Amino acid sequence: MLLYLKALHIIFIVTWFSGMFYIVRLFIYNAEAAQKTGVEREVLQKQYEIMIKRLWFGITWPSAVLTLIFGPLVMYTFGYFSPVPGWLWIKLAFVLLLYCYHYSLHLIYRQQMRGLFSISSQKLRVWNEVATIFLVAIVMLVVVKQNMSWAWGLGGLLLFVVLLMSAIKIYKSIRDKK
Repeated sequence: MLLYLKALHIIFIVTWFSGMFYIVRLFIYNAEAAQKTGVEREVLQKQYEIMIKRLWFGITWPSAVLTLIFGPLVMYTFGYFSPVPGWLWIKLAFVLLLYCYHYSLHLIYRQQMRGLFSISSQKLRVWNEVATIFLVAIVMLVVVKQNMSWAWGLGGLLLFVVLLMSAIKIYKSIRDKK
């Protein structure tokens, strides 16, 4: 039974992250469609609205809730509540920040559904990578646990962020040249 709970927790984490990665891409496309005119704009935005709603409420939100249900169940069944290991406190802090990120996506969702596009597609591209940073940090903590040096872990995460942001800048310059 324990491993089934753990498997379900992992499955819902994967579907939750998938939803968060894809929803921002749809936000980007929807924001870019808002800059078009006439029938093209109307058709694209209508289609993106359907896709965004289905992804957000059909996959992403349910997966976030089920992750939140199965996470504590896994912690309880594996005895992580007494006492809670240090690495798990850090992971839980990242998870809390991840739920804050999820909520920020919900705010963007609500804006776009009202036809407001206050965030540019370029800023959304950068915001899309925040989930990647959380994914790397959380997976590294869970897999490496106590064997990770704080200095190397933090340094590696910062290096990853710098490389990721550099890749976004390079991609933008390539797109601007075309």
